[in-house]
Amino acid sequence: VIIGNNPLTVKMLALRAPCNFSQQRRVTPSRVAIVCQAKKSNGPKVAIVGITGAVGQEFLTVLKERDFPYSEIKMLASARSAGKKQAFDGVEYTVEELTDKSFDGIDIALFSAGGSISKKFGPLAAKSGCIVVDNSSAFRMTEGVPLVIPEVNPQAMSHIKVGKGKGAIIANPNCSTIIALMAVTPLHRIAKVNRMVVSTYQAASGAGAAAMEELRQQTRDILDGKPAVPQIFPHQYAFNLFSHNSPMLEDIGYNEEEMKLVKETAKIWSTKDVRITATCIRVPVMRAHAESINLEFENEITEDQALKALKSFPGVSIINDRKKNRFPTPLDATTKDDVFVGRVRRDISRSDRRGLDLFVCGDQIKKGAALNAVQIAELLL
Repeated sequence: VIIGNNPLTVKMLALRAPCNFSQQRRVTPSRVAIVCQAKKSNGPKVAIVGITGAVGQEFLTVLKERDFPYSEIKMLASARSAGKKQAFDGVEYTVEELTDKSFDGIDIALFSAGGSISKKFGPLAAKSGCIVVDNSSAFRMTEGVPLVIPEVNPQAMSHIKVGKGKGAIIANPNCSTIIALMAVTPLHRIAKVNRMVVSTYQAASGAGAAAMEELRQQTRDILDGKPAVPQIFPHQYAFNLFSHNSPMLEDIGYNEEEMKLVKETAKIWSTKDVRITATCIRVPVMRAHAESINLEFENEITEDQALKALKSFPGVSIINDRKKNRFPTPLDATTKDDVFVGRVRRDISRSDRRGLDLFVCGDQIKKGAALNAVQIAELLL
């Protein structure tokens, strides 16, 4: 890791992007460059839990893209998937059944197999000395478990490192929370957000590989004149949209997905002072979420100040061309590391300059899940 007191030009990328020696990046004290490495004899031993799922597969893609240093890697899944072959980094691995003994000698485990699996095996892994990076909601609001977006609050996990012989659990935030806070945090830092209104337009990938296949199949069926047959979702998905399918909290009228945005933001920002309301909608898009966000600030902020802060924030790209009516789309974000921000404009319903609107798109599987988890793993080294 290189951290400089003065800007340095080095042939490696900062935390926001995969290692690529063909690119150069300016590194300042606020940006950390990860040295490019791959399989290494003294690297950490890594396990992936849920390897056959959409995020499990994306873990492999991101580990390879970022040349994450590892000495050994173990592919773990249910008994149903045990014995399958999985290629990675030029080697064919055999998928192993997840058991109580799977984490013996493992340094880092990337979990994405659902909350029930995380609740059962996460503490067992941590007890064995492994550091768990969990993509489920199982531990996000647990006291003492860091909830981390590396660009936003890396200090929350600064006490946890590989090599100390002590296991731990670190939680990956919900995908919608990650995508929203990548865009809103740089603005919060310069003008302090008092209130945030978020409407999300969430892709199939958030419900897993089976939901993505349901969208494909229903689209084919409808175009062929056949009826759509819902299996994963309660409604027809292709050519339709509906309120997010997470359980509804009947007493307040919000669903669990919406409340994740509210509660997780408070924990990540270490404040209960920001008022948040959200409406989460499932849309027939394959793998990138979109979010419309209205912000009320404590201090005045101009569009130019907002754009300057966004442009300088790692992991954010701007698409904001009013003349050409060109703004972020889910396709812009698909398979990309960055979160894309546009439609940055003053809230004209206010008489002051303390309100902004913006539109944000981010890849749910990548920055919303696998990339964020691997970035956390990098901070452990």
